[in-house]
Amino acid sequence: MPDKIMSILAEATGGKSYKAHKYGLDHADRPFIDYGEDSIVWKKTAETNKSNRKYVPLETLSKKLSAREEQLLTYFLDGSRRVFKVDDIAYTKSGGRSVIYPVVAGQIGVGCCKRENKRMIPEKFKREFVLSIPDIANADGKAGFFPATARKLNESPELKRLGIEFATIIPYRTAKNAEKKFEDLGTACIQDRMSQREKELVAELVREGKLNQDNYLVKDGSLEYRPTKEDKADKRKYQIFKNNYNWVLGVSKNFNPEVCVDISGKPNPGFIADLPLYHRTPVACFKNPDWFGDTEFAVWYIRIRDKKRTRTPFDGIIKVEKILVTQEEIEDGIDSALVDQLSAYLINERNPVCYGSDLRWANHLYPIYLTEAYVKSRYLSAESFLHLF
Repeated sequence: MPDKIMSILAEATGGKSYKAHKYGLDHADRPFIDYGEDSIVWKKTAETNKSNRKYVPLETLSKKLSAREEQLLTYFLDGSRRVFKVDDIAYTKSGGRSVIYPVVAGQIGVGCCKRENKRMIPEKFKREFVLSIPDIANADGKAGFFPATARKLNESPELKRLGIEFATIIPYRTAKNAEKKFEDLGTACIQDRMSQREKELVAELVREGKLNQDNYLVKDGSLEYRPTKEDKADKRKYQIFKNNYNWVLGVSKNFNPEVCVDISGKPNPGFIADLPLYHRTPVACFKNPDWFGDTEFAVWYIRIRDKKRTRTPFDGIIKVEKILVTQEEIEDGIDSALVDQLSAYLINERNPVCYGSDLRWANHLYPIYLTEAYVKSRYLSAESFLHLF
């Protein structure tokens, strides 16, 4: 078909489409441990009770809170993306040599659900279709080239008939990179775009006054959002960026156990692996100035499933993060009583379980599972999406 996306893209960028085999690049639904190296600098204890050196028991508090009507955890956010390699495209470099690069396409979905009267209801949802292509596609370095190319794609009769638009085209770098494949670079561009949409949704909730000390947001995954250069250059913007996360918790199902340290500052992943059921670790403070500027994070781990019923030592453990926002929090840490309370509420979110439906069941919080299922239900099917190309 002459109006397929790749035909238009090849013509607009001066490339040659090979109509190559299309396949998915995602492995997000599989449980895994992130064994990669981390450049995080762990600094100090990040809670007010500095005497917390061992595991903190939470079962009694969890049962006590479960009997009450109030609930601090009101909003649940999940960002998801489905990424595909949809074609190979060739461009001629200086010297007349033709080089082939992958074209990566993705659907991004960011959704938030709210608990109201013990029921989960959709609060917000954003969906985008995006492309990531090599930066060499803009050989002349023209300003606005990629947005203009996206607009050309969206003029396609086929896309108009389906009511679909591509939000943007994100170039990935083609300079020599010994560590990553081009497919991975394209996927990373789409992942960054998803993170940006998540940040915008959190900012919307804050502007609407929906997050406060009685209504926390639990985000699926890490809070390690990198501030933009504009954020860092403007102190007011930077503080607003941090203030947006005053009532936000990041809960990760997957994490690198090697970055857990003991009191002496030495790596001690066994400290997490041996975490008893319904206990938490002490809260540690870490920062990474190269990535996050002066933003500091509080992090702790909670075991929500019995080790006897899981497959690996880290199944059933969640990593919890909170950005230290106020000067008081940065100097003294988070109130330990609040950490206990939030942790107990998180433990109570583990049931009903979703095993059978998700291989990551042991590390899932049920409202997050429901939010994730809601986001994924709004995707265009893989077959329909790939048919566009």
